[in-house]
Amino acid sequence: MFTDGDPRLGRLLDGIVRLASGELHSRIEISDARDELDAVIMGTNLLAEDLQIIYQELEDRVESRTQMLNAAHLELQQMALTDTLTGLFNRSALVSALKAAQAEAADGGLPPALLLLDLDAFKSINDSLGHSMGDQVLAAVGRRIQSCVRDTDMVARLGGDEFAILLPATKPAKAAAVGNRILDALNGTLDVDGKTIRCGASLGLRIADPGETSEELLMEADIAMYASKADGRNKLRVFEPAMLHARQLRNQLVGELREAISGSQLVLFYQPIIELATGRIEGVEALVRWQHPTRGLIMPDEFIPIAEETGLISELGKWVLKASVEQLRRWRTDPETKKHNFTMRINISAADLQRLEFIEDVRDALSSADLEPALLVLELTESAIIQGNELDRYTLASLRKLGVGLEIDDFGTGYSSISYLRRLPVDRVKVDRTLLTALGSDPAQPALIAAIHQLIRACSLEAVWEGVETAEQAEHLRSTGCVSGQGYYFSRPLPEAEFTARLIRQDVWPG
Repeated sequence: MFTDGDPRLGRLLDGIVRLASGELHSRIEISDARDELDAVIMGTNLLAEDLQIIYQELEDRVESRTQMLNAAHLELQQMALTDTLTGLFNRSALVSALKAAQAEAADGGLPPALLLLDLDAFKSINDSLGHSMGDQVLAAVGRRIQSCVRDTDMVARLGGDEFAILLPATKPAKAAAVGNRILDALNGTLDVDGKTIRCGASLGLRIADPGETSEELLMEADIAMYASKADGRNKLRVFEPAMLHARQLRNQLVGELREAISGSQLVLFYQPIIELATGRIEGVEALVRWQHPTRGLIMPDEFIPIAEETGLISELGKWVLKASVEQLRRWRTDPETKKHNFTMRINISAADLQRLEFIEDVRDALSSADLEPALLVLELTESAIIQGNELDRYTLASLRKLGVGLEIDDFGTGYSSISYLRRLPVDRVKVDRTLLTALGSDPAQPALIAAIHQLIRACSLEAVWEGVETAEQAEHLRSTGCVSGQGYYFSRPLPEAEFTARLIRQDVWPG
């Protein structure tokens, strides 16, 4: 037995206190007595040893979980900065890198350069080959861009078919050289999933000014990129302050165009399509103009591209459809003009083919004017028909079933071939004016015109020859057997009042 004065009691109590305070490595000395008190001390030591093992296991587990959490956090950070489709950096990563590059420049370094790139033909790739192929093209483009830059440069995909390249501390000449190298790399073909694809790109360059924000840099590089598109595409344009002013004017014009469509500023001009053998009018093409309250008459080549870029083209097309059909109704019911029996031709955009509502718009316009569908002819460009997707083909088939005429506009400008001409759901072909330009100067041109005429006839289609500007051209077409012509020789596009007056006073054009 042990007594109250046994020193082992003090050691036991002291050991328990140390264990309670977390000193799990400490142990209590065991005496040679090997009595009951030593047994208690030995049990306490064993408990300390078990606690130490458990604690170490807990520490190891916490450390492991902490490492896993850190790795997951790093992975989430990486995902937050990465474009999942291409594996490139995303907009967030680019903005952070731009801020860092600007901070370095503020400390005395060279300013960063920012290149903004947009593919020139990506929509047609998506529409004709599908979005899965489009995704593969974007990934291939990203790899090709990366092959043209330095390890210190950043390539990011901002969304859609838009990419950005950040060149930290880079002189303008070097940045331009990198940009041109990227354009050269994308100007060739891409081999994607067994297909050879050509897309090209437009590129804008902005060298940062001190104190500019990342959003300002992105906006100005974007402005330069759109200047490249306007300049013919597949070019590099460097940002200039005048471009910003032009963008501001363009934005103002967008707002004014929206008001013009909903208001009463749009007007239609009309140009006749003439039966070459008789000189009588067989159709009239409605051409939209913008009667701006301060700038006067604005031609379509200035505002149609803006309407296409901003999505206003469908609203614009709907206005043209209603106004032109209603005008045809007035001509056909007016006692002074109803002797002329002709069709109305209007141009429709690729965006119209993508709207299921367009079919109903056409049906409603004809119904409201109480006109037969055959009196309306819709003109589409070759590219809109050739590169169309399933929805486009459905819309064309539905329009044809409705009974309206369908015509290929600008035939001969790039896609013309016998194989597609025989398959398209169209009735007519409008031959581009360029084929008449060389008539009289190129000895081979008459044979070419005759061959194209025979090709169109062999496909059981009607043809309208655009760009007839002289009596000699009209006579040559007539003698070749061509049926219809359109051009300044017969009449320039005229406002409604002038065109109506001309309908009243004459039956034969010119006259």
